[in-house]
Amino acid sequence: MPLSKRAAAEFMGTFWLVFGGCGSAVLSAAFPNLGIGFLGVALAFGLTVLTMAFAIGHISGCHLNPAVSVGLMVAKRFSGKDLPAYVVAQVLGAMAGAGVLYLIATGKPGFELGGFASNGFAENSPGGYSLEACLVAELVLTFMFLMIILGSTDKRAPQGLAPVAIGLGLTLIHLIGIPITNLSVNPARSTGPAVFAGGWAIHQLWLFWLAPIVGAAVAGLVYPLVAGTDEPQPQARAAKAAAAN
Repeated sequence: MPLSKRAAAEFMGTFWLVFGGCGSAVLSAAFPNLGIGFLGVALAFGLTVLTMAFAIGHISGCHLNPAVSVGLMVAKRFSGKDLPAYVVAQVLGAMAGAGVLYLIATGKPGFELGGFASNGFAENSPGGYSLEACLVAELVLTFMFLMIILGSTDKRAPQGLAPVAIGLGLTLIHLIGIPITNLSVNPARSTGPAVFAGGWAIHQLWLFWLAPIVGAAVAGLVYPLVAGTDEPQPQARAAKAAAAN
């Protein structure tokens, strides 16, 4: 698949992730008497990834996240030469999703932008968690997210179920992390809303690039050590070649 088509798929998928996930937080979470709350927002993020994994997974791999791309690259599942195009497409898709959400949200009289579902720490953490706590949370949750992705997409894993595992994994991660940082585990998702929120959201954005990328890179190193390679062993390759002849 040409890189241009894969990048376009990443743009569309990340647009959907931010518009669907952050949209549920901005428009639906606190709707009077009927708000979906943390559980609804967590499900929304998980569903965006699950649906896009089926829609574009066969085109681009459905990364939707610079940290995922980095983790897959470290694990030797993704080519480093394609990384810049993926990251640019993901960030632009996130900004486009946040932009459409902004146009819709500001169409309601009296709407206050507030944090606009941005990620934050310390005084900007939903639960008031410290910088150190938020850093650890984002590192560990991104690490586990990549372990789920790497494991469920391993050639030895049950085939066809990876989108379900990844979508449910992201839902669980949001249930843990929303009170801490509003949950990022995705630098593109953090960048889109922060561009419109400005101020503190931009100033604190560095954490939501650093922690997810480090956590993903560590997972990319650890998973092969735990699981070994999913490539056939030399003897198996030789037997397969002999059978083919």
